[in-house]
Amino acid sequence: MLIEIDFQSEEALYMQLRNQIVLGIARSLIREGDSLPSVRQLAGDIGINMHTVNKAYSALRDEGFVSIDRRRGAVIALNVDRQKVEEELRTHLRVLLAKSICKEIPRADVHALVDEIYDELRAGSECVG
Repeated sequence: MLIEIDFQSEEALYMQLRNQIVLGIARSLIREGDSLPSVRQLAGDIGINMHTVNKAYSALRDEGFVSIDRRRGAVIALNVDRQKVEEELRTHLRVLLAKSICKEIPRADVHALVDEIYDELRAGSECVG
């Protein structure tokens, strides 16, 4: 999986890395049981600090996407708590939907966009849900 970091983005580097790994899992580019590169290797490959990679891996662990083992490193382990994910989704969607209402984006357009993105991510995915 190719990781691309936008150093000009306002989004924190560790969040960009975390998000790209989550997208990789959703698209089945990374699968249950796959090992992620070591912190040192990934930091060197994409030109960021090892602490940044470690922070991304810790966030992924805390969110239930990876387990971290001293010998095997970070391994994809999808033990995500569905209720927790739904609450997080609700929180983020509430703000995004408020923005779309402020910009007068019609409900049908929002639904179509959600369906498009969901289908795009779901195609070929192993994620259960």
